[in-house]
Amino acid sequence: MTRTIAIANQKGGSGKTTTAINLGACLARLGKKTLLIDLDPQANSSISFLDLRTITRSTYDAITDSCALSDVILPAPVDNLFIAPARIGLAKLESRLVGELDAHFRLKDKIQALNGDFANIVIDCPPALGLLTVNALVAATHLLIPIQSSYFALEGTDDLLETIEKVRQRPNPALRILGVVITMHDKRTALARDIREQIQKVFGGKVFDTVIAKSVRLEESPAYKESIFTFAPGSSGATDYYSLCEEVIERVEARTA
Repeated sequence: MTRTIAIANQKGGSGKTTTAINLGACLARLGKKTLLIDLDPQANSSISFLDLRTITRSTYDAITDSCALSDVILPAPVDNLFIAPARIGLAKLESRLVGELDAHFRLKDKIQALNGDFANIVIDCPPALGLLTVNALVAATHLLIPIQSSYFALEGTDDLLETIEKVRQRPNPALRILGVVITMHDKRTALARDIREQIQKVFGGKVFDTVIAKSVRLEESPAYKESIFTFAPGSSGATDYYSLCEEVIERVEARTA
């Protein structure tokens, strides 16, 4: 069975894309055929591995039924990792699908048509709670929420949790919150420690043990079209994301056993 992990937080700058590209790369490095679906019109996950000038079809084309999702998928420069890239045109999707009865199910249908060709699918959602993110939540088996270690970390969390509950009530009752990962954490500051405690009060056991430390290497790696595992394999960022990947696998397997 394909495990489909949506990575979502409507708050920008939460480390969502960094988590998507490095979790996807780590799953692939562990020998599992993995698909990274970019649903963010900014296309940062796509840019991290591909030259957008070479892309002729995107997730917009697949979701609007111009082609199959398999027609969009391209190999990444990482063994076992494949990308369904985004382009800026995705920003027009909501207006394009307004009034369509199956608007929230488009991505789910496209993924089902892949017939389990991938062991893992990671979906990078846009920083919004619109139609694209809802499509991801309807299609996903699991949800991972990155939260930046900052003063406004929990702002908007209630809206996200409300959206998740609405999706669970009808279109996808099987959706599970896999966990919350704290990103861009600077353990040297008292503020960061306070924020970590606040997040743990809200989410309890949902918070991953792994915390992603603030890292210049993590910020630099996409510019070189590499994941942290090839760009700086000895860095704290590589260690942190490998640890997160192990926790993700452990939690997924514990809930499907």
